[in-house]
Amino acid sequence: MKGIAIGLSNNSKEILKRLKKTKFVNDIYIASSSKDDGKENELIQVQKPREILIKKWPEIDLIIFIGSIAASIRIINSFLTSKDQDPGVIVIDNKCSKIVPLIGLHQSNTQNIAYQIANLLGGEIIETNNSNDQSILNLDAFGNQWGWKRSGNIKDWSKIVIKQSKNDEIFCKQLSGNRLWKTSESAKNINQIYEKENEKPAATFHVSIFKNQKTTWHPPVLWIGLGCERNTSKNLIANSLKTFFESSNLSLHSIAGFATIDIKKDEKGILELAEDKNLPIKFFTREDLSNIIVPNPSNIVQKEIGTPSVAEASCLLAAGDSSKLLKEKRIFKNQSGAVTIAIAESQNQYNPTHGEIHIIGSGPGDISFLTNNARKALSRCTVWIGYKMYLDLIKPLKRSDQILIESKLTEEKERCSKAIKLAEEGIKVALISSGESGFYGMAGLLLELLQKIKKEYRPYFEVHPGISSVQLAAAISGAPLMNDFCSVSLSDKLTPWSLIEKRIEGALMGDFVIALFNPQSIERNWQLKSVIDICLQSRPGDTPVLIARQVGRENQSKKFFTLNTIPFKEIDMLSIIIIGNSQTTLVDEIFLTPRGYLQN
Repeated sequence: MKGIAIGLSNNSKEILKRLKKTKFVNDIYIASSSKDDGKENELIQVQKPREILIKKWPEIDLIIFIGSIAASIRIINSFLTSKDQDPGVIVIDNKCSKIVPLIGLHQSNTQNIAYQIANLLGGEIIETNNSNDQSILNLDAFGNQWGWKRSGNIKDWSKIVIKQSKNDEIFCKQLSGNRLWKTSESAKNINQIYEKENEKPAATFHVSIFKNQKTTWHPPVLWIGLGCERNTSKNLIANSLKTFFESSNLSLHSIAGFATIDIKKDEKGILELAEDKNLPIKFFTREDLSNIIVPNPSNIVQKEIGTPSVAEASCLLAAGDSSKLLKEKRIFKNQSGAVTIAIAESQNQYNPTHGEIHIIGSGPGDISFLTNNARKALSRCTVWIGYKMYLDLIKPLKRSDQILIESKLTEEKERCSKAIKLAEEGIKVALISSGESGFYGMAGLLLELLQKIKKEYRPYFEVHPGISSVQLAAAISGAPLMNDFCSVSLSDKLTPWSLIEKRIEGALMGDFVIALFNPQSIERNWQLKSVIDICLQSRPGDTPVLIARQVGRENQSKKFFTLNTIPFKEIDMLSIIIIGNSQTTLVDEIFLTPRGYLQN
């Protein structure tokens, strides 16, 4: 993504600086008169907009204007050519209250970027396209969200989009790739054509590995097995691959990656081809390859390198379980070497460099506690995965093209594994925790699992902080965490009880304010009483205690007690307990641990 932002007045400087911190904008400018040209104000270049666009228009994907829509249109008018070539254009007013995606709503990622900016800046997105008003699928753009690449003439795509806007029936014939998109609200009006059914060509788009249709999305499911003579040129491999695909009616857009034997880790032609196409290579040992049954084993290859197959065996291994050898090996030769190519089709997409996992701390309950950073990440992600109750709390933010995957409370590992699998397929995924994901949430488990994946195959991830329930509990009660404090979970399902006791004893010895998470459940009904008994050995019985329940939710409550008067029967897993230290006071229901400012 190459983007620029242009402020049409000096009032836009702070917005430009915020945009510069995002992934969407590389350079920022202030529009100027000719006498100011070339001046710089910190990171902001001062230049006339037309001069900026003469230089930048051919190479950028996105332009963001801060200022008037009319002025923005006049600036870009003479540069516009066709909607499949022009960059996306977004206009933001000087107060960040309105974000208008102007150009490129379908053909680029402009619409999704506008959603993200609206959430980041706290503004309202203004849309006028059909898909927003009618909650219909953006036929010529939605596949980007699923890790696919599009083929076909833009005029053919426009024809089918026009049919859709007229409420004509639209059909899809999907032969490969992830099918989750069909469960979205915006896909409900798409008629599915199955493999052996007749098509309606003028109203049908395809999702497949084949290239003979006018309007097709191509999932990355094809693994290319390569074997070659030493020092075979990149051009021979690339041209042979193109020839093989054309003769087989296959699209190069559907390539997931390359596969070969590990002795080719330094084979220049293969490495250069993978780098040019930005595709991964999987290397396998001769022992692994020897275990794969192939239709065309070679005694010569067996004798030379110790396995009867490289191309066929490696593509099958890379494609994984239930894969099929789509095209048996074919040998290509010329004066610059020889290459053997085979193609396997995987049941699963593979595009990890396009996929992302965003671990969202969704706050303690009410959407108002969700940070703008988290909202931006949610708008970026196509799939949201989480415990059903947490998803229900943020569901009002979901668009019609986004998918929810719900799970049960104890299925944390399954949620993380699903998120990783989808991200490896090239899909952007939000993994939802309540509160702060790094406090007893999903962040730790997800990152543990990601550490097991080789760095070069690992999808991008980002942790988005949230407001913890203990922060809100403290805020509604006063300021009990003003000095040093610690939090301890009383759940001994993952942590031995003996270790939890040591942590409580250490906190008491250091005179920490103590916050207790997961204090009591039906199954764990003695641990809290045990902890309070330990506390009473070190702290007075009149030490103030807060019990906050359902913080941030409709039935929120707060009650104050002392160590001697805690009502154990009223406490459950929805409760947060904060135990004061030797300095903590409770005066007129103001729960406070002094920082020490008034001591002098």
